[in-house]
Amino acid sequence: MIGKLTGVLSGPPREGVVLVEVGGVGYCVRVPLAIALTEGSLVSLYIHTAVREDAIDLYGFLEEAELLFFRQLMSVSGIGPKTALSIMSIGDTAALKRAIAAGDAAALHKLFGIGRKSAERLVVELRDKMVGSVSALSVSSDDADVVEALMALGYSAAECRAALKDIVGKGTKDRLGAALKRLGSRNTV
Repeated sequence: MIGKLTGVLSGPPREGVVLVEVGGVGYCVRVPLAIALTEGSLVSLYIHTAVREDAIDLYGFLEEAELLFFRQLMSVSGIGPKTALSIMSIGDTAALKRAIAAGDAAALHKLFGIGRKSAERLVVELRDKMVGSVSALSVSSDDADVVEALMALGYSAAECRAALKDIVGKGTKDRLGAALKRLGSRNTV
Protein backbone atom coordinates (compact mmCIF):
# COMPACT_ATOMS: atom_id res chain seq x y z
CA MET A 1 0.00 0.00 0.00
CA ILE A 2 1.26 3.49 -0.85
CA GLY A 3 1.09 5.99 2.02
CA LYS A 4 2.88 9.03 0.59
CA LEU A 5 4.26 10.06 -2.80
CA THR A 6 6.88 12.74 -3.32
CA GLY A 7 7.81 13.57 -6.88
CA VAL A 8 7.51 15.95 -9.79
CA LEU A 9 4.14 16.85 -11.23
CA SER A 10 4.24 15.76 -14.89
CA GLY A 11 1.68 17.61 -16.94
CA PRO A 12 -1.16 19.85 -15.83
CA PRO A 13 -3.92 18.51 -13.56
CA ARG A 14 -6.82 17.18 -15.65
CA GLU A 15 -10.31 16.56 -14.29
CA GLY A 16 -9.07 16.01 -10.75
CA VAL A 17 -6.24 13.66 -11.74
CA VAL A 18 -2.54 14.50 -11.58
CA LEU A 19 0.47 12.53 -12.77
CA VAL A 20 3.24 12.38 -10.16
CA GLU A 21 6.57 11.08 -11.44
CA VAL A 22 8.61 9.29 -8.77
CA GLY A 23 11.89 7.64 -9.80
CA GLY A 24 10.86 7.32 -13.44
CA VAL A 25 7.40 5.90 -12.64
CA GLY A 26 4.31 8.04 -13.19
CA TYR A 27 1.45 7.59 -10.73
CA CYS A 28 -2.04 8.83 -11.60
CA VAL A 29 -3.48 10.33 -8.42
CA ARG A 30 -7.00 11.66 -7.92
CA VAL A 31 -6.98 14.94 -5.97
CA PRO A 32 -9.64 17.42 -4.82
CA LEU A 33 -10.49 19.90 -7.57
CA ALA A 34 -9.59 22.88 -5.40
CA ILE A 35 -5.98 21.74 -4.97
CA ALA A 36 -3.51 24.17 -6.58
CA LEU A 37 -0.63 22.37 -8.27
CA THR A 38 1.60 23.53 -11.12
CA GLU A 39 3.30 21.42 -13.74
CA GLY A 40 6.96 20.67 -13.03
CA SER A 41 6.71 21.45 -9.32
CA LEU A 42 7.82 19.11 -6.57
CA VAL A 43 4.78 17.74 -4.78
CA SER A 44 4.29 15.56 -1.74
CA LEU A 45 0.91 13.89 -1.35
CA TYR A 46 -0.55 11.76 1.43
CA ILE A 47 -2.14 8.81 -0.34
CA HIS A 48 -5.20 6.65 0.20
CA THR A 49 -5.00 3.47 -1.88
CA ALA A 50 -8.38 2.07 -2.93
CA VAL A 51 -8.19 -1.50 -4.20
CA ARG A 52 -11.11 -2.85 -6.18
CA GLU A 53 -11.54 -5.98 -8.21
CA ASP A 54 -10.86 -4.14 -11.47
CA ALA A 55 -8.62 -1.21 -10.42
CA ILE A 56 -6.23 0.28 -7.92
CA ASP A 57 -6.94 3.99 -7.43
CA LEU A 58 -4.77 6.50 -5.59
CA TYR A 59 -6.28 9.54 -3.85
CA GLY A 60 -3.87 12.30 -2.82
CA PHE A 61 -3.99 15.16 -0.31
CA LEU A 62 -1.49 17.88 0.59
CA GLU A 63 -2.13 17.56 4.33
CA GLU A 64 -2.52 14.49 6.49
CA ALA A 65 -5.59 16.04 8.17
CA GLU A 66 -7.34 16.13 4.77
CA LEU A 67 -6.57 12.43 4.28
CA LEU A 68 -8.01 11.62 7.70
CA PHE A 69 -11.19 13.61 6.95
CA PHE A 70 -11.47 11.80 3.59
CA ARG A 71 -11.34 8.48 5.43
CA GLN A 72 -13.96 9.68 7.93
CA LEU A 73 -16.28 10.57 5.04
CA MET A 74 -15.78 7.08 3.58
CA SER A 75 -16.78 5.55 6.92
CA VAL A 76 -20.33 6.82 6.31
CA SER A 77 -22.56 4.18 4.75
CA GLY A 78 -23.09 4.74 1.05
CA ILE A 79 -20.05 7.01 0.59
CA GLY A 80 -17.10 5.56 -1.31
CA PRO A 81 -13.81 7.18 -2.25
CA LYS A 82 -15.10 8.95 -5.39
CA THR A 83 -18.06 10.45 -3.53
CA ALA A 84 -15.88 11.47 -0.57
CA LEU A 85 -13.44 13.17 -2.96
CA SER A 86 -16.25 15.01 -4.73
CA ILE A 87 -17.60 16.22 -1.36
CA MET A 88 -14.14 17.52 -0.46
CA SER A 89 -13.85 19.18 -3.89
CA ILE A 90 -17.06 21.11 -3.34
CA GLY A 91 -16.05 23.17 -0.37
CA ASP A 92 -13.65 24.13 2.35
CA THR A 93 -12.84 21.19 4.64
CA ALA A 94 -13.08 23.32 7.79
CA ALA A 95 -16.54 24.59 6.79
CA LEU A 96 -17.69 21.03 6.07
CA LYS A 97 -16.47 19.89 9.49
CA ARG A 98 -18.19 22.83 11.23
CA ALA A 99 -21.49 22.11 9.50
CA ILE A 100 -21.30 18.42 10.44
CA ALA A 101 -20.33 19.25 14.05
CA ALA A 102 -23.21 21.71 14.30
CA GLY A 103 -25.59 19.01 13.01
CA ASP A 104 -26.64 21.32 10.20
CA ALA A 105 -27.72 18.96 7.40
CA ALA A 106 -29.61 21.82 5.73
CA ALA A 107 -26.39 23.83 5.40
CA LEU A 108 -24.58 20.82 3.92
CA HIS A 109 -27.40 20.47 1.41
CA LYS A 110 -27.63 24.18 0.52
CA LEU A 111 -23.98 25.22 0.73
CA PHE A 112 -22.20 22.18 -0.61
CA GLY A 113 -24.81 20.62 -2.88
CA ILE A 114 -24.77 17.32 -1.02
CA GLY A 115 -28.05 15.44 -1.41
CA ARG A 116 -30.49 15.76 1.47
CA LYS A 117 -30.28 12.09 2.53
CA SER A 118 -26.49 12.01 2.24
CA ALA A 119 -26.23 15.21 4.28
CA GLU A 120 -28.41 13.73 7.01
CA ARG A 121 -26.34 10.51 7.03
CA LEU A 122 -23.11 12.54 7.29
CA VAL A 123 -24.47 14.42 10.29
CA VAL A 124 -25.81 11.31 12.04
CA GLU A 125 -22.70 9.20 11.52
CA LEU A 126 -19.95 11.85 11.91
CA ARG A 127 -21.31 14.51 14.24
CA ASP A 128 -19.82 13.02 17.43
CA LYS A 129 -16.44 12.59 15.73
CA MET A 130 -16.42 16.22 14.53
CA VAL A 131 -17.56 17.91 17.75
CA GLY A 132 -14.29 17.08 19.47
CA SER A 133 -12.13 18.35 16.62
CA VAL A 134 -13.99 21.50 15.61
CA SER A 135 -15.16 24.58 17.41
CA ALA A 136 -18.87 24.31 18.12
CA LEU A 137 -19.30 27.95 17.15
CA SER A 138 -20.46 27.96 13.59
CA VAL A 139 -22.16 30.38 11.29
CA SER A 140 -23.08 27.70 8.78
CA SER A 141 -26.83 28.32 9.16
CA ASP A 142 -26.25 32.02 8.43
CA ASP A 143 -24.13 31.00 5.45
CA ALA A 144 -26.90 28.71 4.20
CA ASP A 145 -29.37 31.61 4.30
CA VAL A 146 -26.90 33.89 2.49
CA VAL A 147 -26.17 31.27 -0.19
CA GLU A 148 -29.89 30.70 -0.70
CA ALA A 149 -30.47 34.46 -1.13
CA LEU A 150 -27.52 34.83 -3.54
CA MET A 151 -28.63 31.83 -5.59
CA ALA A 152 -32.09 33.40 -5.86
CA LEU A 153 -30.31 36.38 -7.45
CA GLY A 154 -28.76 34.09 -10.06
CA TYR A 155 -25.32 33.32 -8.65
CA SER A 156 -24.03 29.75 -8.67
CA ALA A 157 -23.36 27.88 -5.42
CA ALA A 158 -19.61 27.92 -6.17
CA GLU A 159 -19.65 31.71 -6.66
CA CYS A 160 -21.57 32.09 -3.40
CA ARG A 161 -19.13 29.97 -1.41
CA ALA A 162 -16.15 31.81 -2.89
CA ALA A 163 -17.71 35.18 -2.03
CA LEU A 164 -18.42 34.09 1.56
CA LYS A 165 -14.94 32.72 2.18
CA ASP A 166 -13.13 34.71 4.89
CA ILE A 167 -15.97 37.20 5.39
CA VAL A 168 -16.21 38.25 9.00
CA GLY A 169 -19.66 39.32 10.08
CA LYS A 170 -22.05 38.35 12.78
CA GLY A 171 -25.41 38.33 11.10
CA THR A 172 -26.98 37.20 7.88
CA LYS A 173 -27.54 40.78 6.74
CA ASP A 174 -23.86 41.75 7.23
CA ARG A 175 -22.61 38.62 5.47
CA LEU A 176 -25.05 39.06 2.59
CA GLY A 177 -23.99 42.67 2.08
CA ALA A 178 -20.30 41.80 2.11
CA ALA A 179 -20.82 38.87 -0.29
CA LEU A 180 -22.80 41.04 -2.72
CA LYS A 181 -20.05 43.64 -2.59
CA ARG A 182 -17.44 41.00 -3.46
CA LEU A 183 -19.55 39.50 -6.23
CA GLY A 184 -20.21 42.97 -7.65
CA SER A 185 -16.52 43.85 -7.72
CA ARG A 186 -15.68 40.58 -9.48
CA ASN A 187 -18.24 41.24 -12.22
CA THR A 188 -16.88 44.72 -12.98
CA VAL A 189 -13.24 43.61 -13.29
